[in-house]
Amino acid sequence: MKFLYVFTIGCQMNTYDSDLFYRLLAPMGYVPADSPETADLVIANTCAIRAKAEDKAFSFIGRLQTIKAQRPDFHIGMAGCVAQQEGAKILARAPYVDFILGTHAIWRLPEIVETVVREGRRVVDVDMNEALPEARELTERPASGVSDFVTIMRGCDNFCTYCVVPYVRGREMSRPPEAIVEEVRRKVAAGVREITLLGQNVNSYGQKEGLPDFPELLRRVADVEGLLRLRFATSHPKDLSDDLIRAFSEIPQLCHHLHLPVQSGSTAVLARMNRKYSREHYLERIARLREVCPDIHLGTDIIVGFPGETPKDFEETLSLVETIRYDGVFAFAYSDRPNAKAAGFSDKVPEKEKRSRLATLLELQNGITREKNEACVGRVTDVLVEGKNPRRMEGRGDTAGGDRFTGRTQGNRVVHVLPAKGREISVGLCVEVRIDRALGHSLLATQVA
Repeated sequence: MKFLYVFTIGCQMNTYDSDLFYRLLAPMGYVPADSPETADLVIANTCAIRAKAEDKAFSFIGRLQTIKAQRPDFHIGMAGCVAQQEGAKILARAPYVDFILGTHAIWRLPEIVETVVREGRRVVDVDMNEALPEARELTERPASGVSDFVTIMRGCDNFCTYCVVPYVRGREMSRPPEAIVEEVRRKVAAGVREITLLGQNVNSYGQKEGLPDFPELLRRVADVEGLLRLRFATSHPKDLSDDLIRAFSEIPQLCHHLHLPVQSGSTAVLARMNRKYSREHYLERIARLREVCPDIHLGTDIIVGFPGETPKDFEETLSLVETIRYDGVFAFAYSDRPNAKAAGFSDKVPEKEKRSRLATLLELQNGITREKNEACVGRVTDVLVEGKNPRRMEGRGDTAGGDRFTGRTQGNRVVHVLPAKGREISVGLCVEVRIDRALGHSLLATQVA
């Protein structure tokens, strides 16, 4: 028996790929380790979307040098987008790393590990395949929770000027719907009750290959017996069709929650970003969503300080956030990335100004989030229970005492639930709760008797 530890940075797709690493290496005798120190093999699955994520990856593998010096049979691999982006240069920067696994080399991981361990050779595999490899039959890992991910496509064809995804993940490729449905079926059989379908732009699923479109895929996945909830990420506003919008009112399993990255509220900035939609188009799509599904919960991504972003452009972003009133926002200060076109743009916004704008945006959104959470108090809603809360809540305004369970609403709000007197709560069930109190980023509730 050998032990594997995977350190994951970045998006949900990296989380999915990290799970695949464990499944691919299980036939070779690898089992999950609790920490890098107790592992025989450590893989850092990296993200290149921002400089901070890349720095975090190199900081992590740097801390493994001591273990490597003490244990010659200890091996280190780097995978994901930084591995694809930097390739062999990583071996020069970090000579203690044994292999580099590109984003298209995932299914070759067992052979790469075999070469490293048996032959003692270092390996760099960053070849970009033109087609998705045929998936091997792998045993599904026991469900570690009630929610899980399924990748439906890889790569991206949009070439937003700030983004490295087309360069490190390749061009857009969709998986056959039959393979996706079968994977969902296996996960549900293993105990999963909520599935999130993943892709860089799920709205364009199947278009290049002539496959059924994304709304049809949602309907097929929703038909899997035992699946309680269905989500997806990420959507591109330019491809948000009326048919997909209608799916929120037609598919019972589809959660009333959509993460729709806007990136900026300024049409001028959106054009420089090559987003291929305007502020007006985005607002029209949101209005249509709320017309079809009035209780839709919305999230978004926003980049502040993009090259050439003026104070007026930034004010337009703030006004868009005020107008839409998102339930949650992921906001970041722009940073240059290798290969991305915007790295060569002039009119860079000073770092101090970027930080100031980011703080202003986050303050605005935090206030909106608090108001939305407080508006939930007194409401009755369903929560999918994901686990027992390991921390007591009294210090955060909870005087009820007792053990609470944690789950999420359809709208993706985190809720800590106290069982009703004489009732029990089980992980994986949807329970009806009454919201008692709003916290900064979550809710306290009691099970309805």
